[in-house]
Amino acid sequence: MGAARRRPLQSRQVGSLLLLWCVSVGGAATIRYSVAEEMESGSFVANVAKDLGLEVGKLAERGARLVAEGNKLHFRLHRKTGDLFVKEKLDREALCGKADPCVLHFEIVLAEPLQSFRVEVRVFDINDNAPVFLNKEPLLKIPESTPLGSRFPLQSAQDLDVGLNGLQNYTLSANSYFHLHTRFRSHGPKYAELVLDNPLDREAQPEVNLTITAVDGGSPPKSGTANIRVVVLDVNDHVPQFSRLVYRAQVPEKSDNGSLVVVVTATDLDEGSNKQITYSLAENPEAVLRTFLVDPQTGEVRLRGPLDFETIETYDIDIQATDGGGLAAHSKVLVEVLDVNDNPPEVTISSVSSPLPEDAPLQTVVALFTVRDRDVRVGGKITCFLREEEDLPFAVKHTFRNSYSLVTDRTLDREDVSSYNVTLVAVDTGPPNLSTETVIEVLISDVNDNPPVFQEDSYILTVRENNSPAVFIGKVHAEDLDLGENAQVTYSLLPPKSGDLSVFAYISINSDNGKLYALRTMDYEAIQDFQFVVKATDGGFLSLSSQVTVRVVVLDDNDNRPMILYPLQNGTLPCNDLVPRSAEAGYLVTKVVAVDGDSGQNSWLSYHLLKATDLGLFSVQRQNGEIRTLRQITERDPMMQKLVIIVQDHGQPALSTTASLNILLVDGFSEPYLQFQDPSKHSRKVNPTTKYLVISLAVLSFLFLFSVAVIFIIHLYQKFKHRDKFTIQEHFYDDCNFPNNLVQGRGNGSLSQPCPYDMCSATGTGNSEFRFLKRFMPNFPFPHATGEVKTEDDPSLPPDSGRNRSRGSEGHARMGNDYT
Repeated sequence: MGAARRRPLQSRQVGSLLLLWCVSVGGAATIRYSVAEEMESGSFVANVAKDLGLEVGKLAERGARLVAEGNKLHFRLHRKTGDLFVKEKLDREALCGKADPCVLHFEIVLAEPLQSFRVEVRVFDINDNAPVFLNKEPLLKIPESTPLGSRFPLQSAQDLDVGLNGLQNYTLSANSYFHLHTRFRSHGPKYAELVLDNPLDREAQPEVNLTITAVDGGSPPKSGTANIRVVVLDVNDHVPQFSRLVYRAQVPEKSDNGSLVVVVTATDLDEGSNKQITYSLAENPEAVLRTFLVDPQTGEVRLRGPLDFETIETYDIDIQATDGGGLAAHSKVLVEVLDVNDNPPEVTISSVSSPLPEDAPLQTVVALFTVRDRDVRVGGKITCFLREEEDLPFAVKHTFRNSYSLVTDRTLDREDVSSYNVTLVAVDTGPPNLSTETVIEVLISDVNDNPPVFQEDSYILTVRENNSPAVFIGKVHAEDLDLGENAQVTYSLLPPKSGDLSVFAYISINSDNGKLYALRTMDYEAIQDFQFVVKATDGGFLSLSSQVTVRVVVLDDNDNRPMILYPLQNGTLPCNDLVPRSAEAGYLVTKVVAVDGDSGQNSWLSYHLLKATDLGLFSVQRQNGEIRTLRQITERDPMMQKLVIIVQDHGQPALSTTASLNILLVDGFSEPYLQFQDPSKHSRKVNPTTKYLVISLAVLSFLFLFSVAVIFIIHLYQKFKHRDKFTIQEHFYDDCNFPNNLVQGRGNGSLSQPCPYDMCSATGTGNSEFRFLKRFMPNFPFPHATGEVKTEDDPSLPPDSGRNRSRGSEGHARMGNDYT
């Protein structure tokens, strides 16, 4: 029958080891499980994925992990299957002591999105501890005159188990004098009292040996024993009497050692040594003996060790008063520990999302954390916030119970702040108010939200003409405030809007550092400046870019010699000017006309007489090239005068060109002059020289008329031919001019190529007359040639140019131009 009863008990014991779980659905989203203590490591607890309603494998995809509220995690999670296992053998007594129920707390944290679930695992007790008496051989001294029914408290047995598995009953070995009575403490284990049934007789039996057994309620039950030695004392008529049966005291926790708790007093009506009372702590639990002491003489109960309300709230102390005769009385002292706010709030960080992208939306969860306060009676209400001194783009949001989340409440900008040290402040209600500060470091990751920015709004670079190909002419630079690849800037040239790619034939850019190179040799006479657009692009996933305009100014070099326009130096026809011998000093003979393809100072020309048949007869104006007589011509001056004029620019180094000019000194050749001459005298005065001169003039006139006709026909032909073909080179972005094979005329009056150039001589005095001379030069570039003689008020003349004489009675050369 006994064996039959044990089998159901064993079955129930095995069943208690099985998993009991429940999921509580509510706002707190708390999952509750139950396990038995002493389960081996690796024991299955539950399938968390199933309880959370997640598919198999979702826990691994979302990076599920366990976060303990305490310092140690007792379970482990298999992410692929979602099974929860015991990490190590659980000892309920080591985890929770005498507390019942014993509940372990932890959180399951999931990412993407960030989410947490609170889990409570209750550890059920099994009967793995037997009751134990701290004093295996207690000694009792009882007078033989002790009245029947007297009670003698015994030491309580200690059983670490709780509930039914804890201490349940005491039994006493068979004897003739005592029986056992079990009593309960308000806070503490059961204890037993010896009750005297029959009178003691020291002479008959001076000592009684008893065995007390403590039995728990486990299945099977466990027990512990102690041997009680009862010494029968001689008669002492009076037992000490306490002033109170129960003393009560309240002591705040954190009181200093030695603080007075209470004073107990007892009196004895006997005399002599039997009246002297000694106080002591009777059979008390180890926690009482470790915390309190009593003065043997005065009965003052004082603190011996620290009090902690969170560990033990109430102490039940048994005080014994013994007189000199060995009689003892007992009284109780109930000490209530008063809770004080001595524990600051505890903050436990469950998860932190760091680094955080700077474009994270508002209310993005940055961290999850929980707070708790061990003080439950005072200061238990906790307020959590961020330190006010720090203006941070974060806020604390309460989720449920004692759980909080740190979220963003403003936009983030890594370029302003790349990391934050967020200080969480948890304050209880006190008094006094205790607080805890926890720092969370949040790093901000970069997002490509800043385009490259050039250091200048526009760039102006210079390059001197006749440069070497691939010469470095300047650099553009853009900075990007982002990091890493988002800040890597690549430079490129943008094609012009018109689609003309000729800019790529002139300029090259280093895509890494923005250095610009001229690919071709520049010619100032072909182009003076041009501009293009440089694009800077960063290396972000969605790349950003910016543009800047670069203007390249070509600097002029003195690389063009002056070109003589008149007199012609082609060598085909002699160029002769006729001067009447009647010309006075200062007579304008002719004018040397020259141009220079350069600009600025390089195009300023000066004229000098290099050679002459008679250096004292003619002079050349330095600024305008006018040739005038220095004195009156005489009959002794040779008829043929040859002049060599050098035309020099002002460049460094200066370039020059020479022009040769033949001047014929004649007596007179105008029609008014011939009308006043006597034909007979004239015929008589005709000499061979005059005859040759007349023949030459006739030939020149014929050639002149023929040349004019031919040039006029060619001029009209080319004008109609080039009317449709001549186009103006398109500008880069409407203002950059790259010629293909044509140099356009500039607004300052420079000639285009090709161009016809007209020269003429006007009638002078009555003694002189010149004919017009027209030449056509289709292949000569005249970027700075002007078609008319500059006056004294012309600002484009050099500063030292002289005044030009006005065209009046003295003939002088005229020039005109005709642009096609």
